[in-house]
Amino acid sequence: MKHPDLDPAIWQRVMTAAQFQEPDRVPIWDFLDNRGVLEHFAPGESDLLAANVKAYHSLGIDMCRGFGSSFAVAQEGTVHVDEDGKPRSRISGQTQWNVRRAIRSLEDLKKYEATPASREWVHESFLPGQRRMQEAFVPHTMYIPGHGCGFHAAYDLMGIQLFSYAVYDGFADLQRILDAHMQTCAMVAEAAAKEKGCPFFFIGDDIAYKDKLMFSPALLRRTFIPMLAAMCKPLNQAGIRVIFHSDGYLMPIIDDLIEAGVSGINPLEPIAGMDLAVIKPRYHGRLILVGGVDCSQLLPLGSVQDVERATIQALRTAGPGGGYFIGSSSEITPATPVENVIAFCRTVHQHGRYPIR
Repeated sequence: MKHPDLDPAIWQRVMTAAQFQEPDRVPIWDFLDNRGVLEHFAPGESDLLAANVKAYHSLGIDMCRGFGSSFAVAQEGTVHVDEDGKPRSRISGQTQWNVRRAIRSLEDLKKYEATPASREWVHESFLPGQRRMQEAFVPHTMYIPGHGCGFHAAYDLMGIQLFSYAVYDGFADLQRILDAHMQTCAMVAEAAAKEKGCPFFFIGDDIAYKDKLMFSPALLRRTFIPMLAAMCKPLNQAGIRVIFHSDGYLMPIIDDLIEAGVSGINPLEPIAGMDLAVIKPRYHGRLILVGGVDCSQLLPLGSVQDVERATIQALRTAGPGGGYFIGSSSEITPATPVENVIAFCRTVHQHGRYPIR
């Protein structure tokens, strides 16, 4: 599963940590979505992929799941429209947000045609795209292929409010959409399992708020967990570890995630209640911890010294015994000062070496 051009030292570092042993240093995992970082490390580079590769390599980030669009301040307020001329999305806070949903009523839900993606798309678009990303990021960063399990994509078609109404007033139609997404995602997982291009696979579906789940555990066990398990099964059978991502507070269903086949959890938001000091002893040896450094307040608003202190604390809390990939608690957001990003990575390189003190 090792890419032939990946630096052997990074491979050894990552795989040792994943086996709950202590490598030379705690690996860094992150996701950049920050124009300032790109302009600092890749000035004048117009190709977004090439600019991100330079930034990841310059910062010494060992693992990534890709990168954001890194919109410039000048693009703020830009509106993208559909073929009918109606607004589809808007750039706000240097992030692109949907402003128009495909499904806007329960009647729309009934009429919506849910069609799984074709196998041709999986093999002629998805897999080649993942290979290109892996090729671009070697030798200094391990790119982790990934795809959602379809639950987030389904509720994103209509928004959480209408999705919640549909749970009670249109569940059969909702299940039809969930099933179609699950078929697509299962095909993706089966293809990735057969490819064996990486020892990890990233599945990202947001299911939680800062202090609670978005949906009841009962609903998640009825819908989301089977979708997640359908993806994990072929990946696990191929020896691929699944890293699951959801922002927010996941404690009520962590055991369900493990039972579904998840090997690691990301991004571990401290201000959402995902406390490394609680999770590490409870799940060490069962769950790789990924993230843990607050990206909502600390990284964008804290001082360099604040970032250094929090990073050292995360290393001391979750680093001993391995099983930890340190990173932001989701991504390096557009509002994060470059000096704080540099301080975070520098601190890991200086203080993340074993034995951690």
